[in-house]
Amino acid sequence: MGNTIDTIFSRRSVREFTKEDVSDDAITTILECGRWAPSGLNNQPWKFVVIREQDGIHKLADCTRYTKTVLSANVLIAVYFDNETSYNKTKDIQAIGAAVQNMLLACEELGLGAVWLGEILNQQEDVDFILKAPENAELMAVIAIGHPVEKARSSSRKDLEDIVFREKFGTKW
Repeated sequence: MGNTIDTIFSRRSVREFTKEDVSDDAITTILECGRWAPSGLNNQPWKFVVIREQDGIHKLADCTRYTKTVLSANVLIAVYFDNETSYNKTKDIQAIGAAVQNMLLACEELGLGAVWLGEILNQQEDVDFILKAPENAELMAVIAIGHPVEKARSSSRKDLEDIVFREKFGTKW
């Protein structure tokens, strides 16, 4: 296992995947990492749906403008908010974000590529129909996973000075 901080800094969104299969063991590890995310009252408000069959992947690809990314993925994991386990929707959705982040970091650690698809939420009804989601489930994200096509990937972030305010109580940001 690698260093967590290095994994955070090296993770990038990957949108192009090889045809190499993702092992069952890797998928289980990714799901376990999602399961171990923190949640308020340990309510674990998430449900994960694993999609590996090409028919399901093709149907979900029609639900997003990122069709090419979805079609090249070997695995999709749909992440749902389980309203029945909720005690505070804001905290529960934040916990689901932590679960997704854990899964993305697990992918990086395992040498896999992944991307968090949010635009697909615009087609939630279609996704729910395809995945036969229960009424109490609310789609939060779909993660596309596979072995990354080798290419340079870069990213940038705002400077800390632009986003961190230290002890400026009573003054405007």
